[in-house]
Amino acid sequence: MKRLYDVQQLLKRFGIIVYMGNRLYDIEMMQIELSRVYQSGLLEKLDYLEAEMVLRREHRLELAYQQSKEKKD
Repeated sequence: MKRLYDVQQLLKRFGIIVYMGNRLYDIEMMQIELSRVYQSGLLEKLDYLEAEMVLRREHRLELAYQQSKEKKD
């Protein structure tokens, strides 16, 4: 798992589709849903950790992007 798309496909296997209209909010909600799926025992630890790392990276990048966008305005 290397991209946000991969995490979206993983969640989709469990019937979870996240779209809130804001990429940062989407990532945060995906983290919550991923945690719930893992805590319910439906996801292996390695898959959970890989997906969590992707979401953390994407969150950090999106936050930096939004902050740089605000500075330009």
